[in-house]
Amino acid sequence: MVSFENLADEFLTHLRANLNYSEHTLESYGLDLSQFFQFLRDAGVGDIAQIHYTNIRSYLGELKREERAKATISRKVSCLRSFFKYLCRQGYLNHNPMVTISTPKREKRLPRFFYPEEVDALLELPDRNDPLGIRDAAILELFYSSGLRLSEVEGLTLADLDLGRGYVRVFGKGSKERMVPLGGAAKRAIARYLSEVRPVLLEKNGAPSEYVFLNYRGTRLSGRSIQRMFDKYLKRLAFNRKMSPHTLRHTFATHLLENGADLRVVQELLGHVDLSSTQIYTHLTKERIRSVYTKYHPRA
Repeated sequence: MVSFENLADEFLTHLRANLNYSEHTLESYGLDLSQFFQFLRDAGVGDIAQIHYTNIRSYLGELKREERAKATISRKVSCLRSFFKYLCRQGYLNHNPMVTISTPKREKRLPRFFYPEEVDALLELPDRNDPLGIRDAAILELFYSSGLRLSEVEGLTLADLDLGRGYVRVFGKGSKERMVPLGGAAKRAIARYLSEVRPVLLEKNGAPSEYVFLNYRGTRLSGRSIQRMFDKYLKRLAFNRKMSPHTLRHTFATHLLENGADLRVVQELLGHVDLSSTQIYTHLTKERIRSVYTKYHPRA
């Protein structure tokens, strides 16, 4: 009998190696599976073949009683759905207990975004006379210029950059490849970082690295470090709204659509498989139009 934990490790390794899942998602899935396994053991289930759909329904009922957020429950269901599909494909199970389990509807929230003047203020914050400030400026410019996810910026390699033609190659969710153009400001910021700062950082480690963005020790800059860097600059802006590097991705899409970009083009740039994932930004621009109208029309 293969243990729950060994099956989980095999599944997560598959997601990492074959589907290019981000470390953040893998960490979340690992915790989700651990929690599910503990629930099963408490219910007297110790073998993967003993799991029945009623066990999963009971688990989801427990999450609801704990008043977990719908988004959290939805992620846990997605995790279990992928996990059991994998077990069936690998021959560990003959029947998928998730077949009758539906994913709870998530609350539709409009994504947060920066206004143009706020983006300008954020991009001006890094100190261009400081090596790490030059690096930070390149990262922030890249986020806003390309709409990349945090995991995509973290995993960017030198081979993915084509500054001459002004493109960056990205491997997004499911290892789907896309080519995203870079704006002039981003190209200049990245080129300066590559020529003036990256070689100095690399010397501190004494070993080569394929990754574009490095920390002060000369090794790959982690997603958590990028998040901390972003939070540092955000505090200086004293916003009362919760923001993250992903907010720049939302901002990228919103500003393109506000300025007349075609929805299908934005979908391609973002790497969305489903157009409905991109359409939420059209609702965002409508809300923006309504707020401007309400604020400035004398009889609104």
